[in-house]
Amino acid sequence: MGSSHAVAVFGAYGHTGRFVVSELLDRGFVPILTGRDAAKLRALPAATRGLEVRPAAVDDPAALDRALAGAAAVINCAGPFASTAAPVIEAALRAGIPYVDVAAEIEANLDTFAHFADRATAAGAVVIPAMAFFGGLGDLLVTAAMGDWTTADEAHVAYGLSGWHPTAGTRTAGTVSRERRDSRRVVYGDGRLQYRDDAPPSLRWTFPEPLGARSVIGEFTMADVVTVPSHLAIPEVRTYMTVEAARDLAAPQTPAPAAVDEHGRSAQTFLVDAVVRSAGRERRAVATGQDIYAVTAPLAVEALHRVLTGRTRTVGVASAGAIFDAPSFLRALSPHITVELSLDERAVEEDPREG
Repeated sequence: MGSSHAVAVFGAYGHTGRFVVSELLDRGFVPILTGRDAAKLRALPAATRGLEVRPAAVDDPAALDRALAGAAAVINCAGPFASTAAPVIEAALRAGIPYVDVAAEIEANLDTFAHFADRATAAGAVVIPAMAFFGGLGDLLVTAAMGDWTTADEAHVAYGLSGWHPTAGTRTAGTVSRERRDSRRVVYGDGRLQYRDDAPPSLRWTFPEPLGARSVIGEFTMADVVTVPSHLAIPEVRTYMTVEAARDLAAPQTPAPAAVDEHGRSAQTFLVDAVVRSAGRERRAVATGQDIYAVTAPLAVEALHRVLTGRTRTVGVASAGAIFDAPSFLRALSPHITVELSLDERAVEEDPREG
């Protein structure tokens, strides 16, 4: 990408937004720093390097239009996305530019599909929600694991996180989501979202090495239950989380992530195990890497790069697996994520879940 490709980053001063700005710069884009807090925008190190600062609030359409003026695309990194996604998508549609966000909120992503699918398709616009670690990566792994299958009976995405130091934005988004569904939990089964009041099951999941068998929270539902069913015929989509990470997230005293390297990444490591099953056969895709927030940046920026270079399969509101070639996309992430894809079908002899 050349210097003419300016990209507006809404929420540029947030934890993930900073990673996105850095990734854009590394790949030759020119970020436009935008968001609700002018002081925080101007305090960014990137602002001192001459990048343009354009403050804008989501309740000010004219300011959003000015923030996106001349941009080739916009990446929305500002949660809670229940508040920011719709106004920024509206501004992107007015500007005639692609929109990408990193929303992990189930309800916000449902809203994007429900409210903008028809309009974006009619306009020939590209709107990609959940282009992040949760929602985007899982969708790409499941899609890649499907291979030439057109349907499957089940998809399972197990998150093996070494721990989880949540950002303030993660905590706020979680609170908004719980309030929107009256503190009920949500699962995807029988081809639809279901809301429950009971406690999620405690299970053991057999991850690939080096993790092996670990205690997980079953039905720890993430945005994959929106992205995967949006384009794949799979009636049951379940996600799981290692107990240690779930406890970190729930504990109010858990601190925010702390940088341990020159890239600003935390010490957190992850292994994502995606398994699809059909008629007694099983396929698998596994991704490993460091820092779920940092790795969201190459996911979002690679998506943007592919949209701007015409490497897409559809228009409208689309998840990562629907709009991109999943194996190719995952290979492009190799500097940041290691992916192992096994399409050699094997009989399901032992369920990785244990009660």
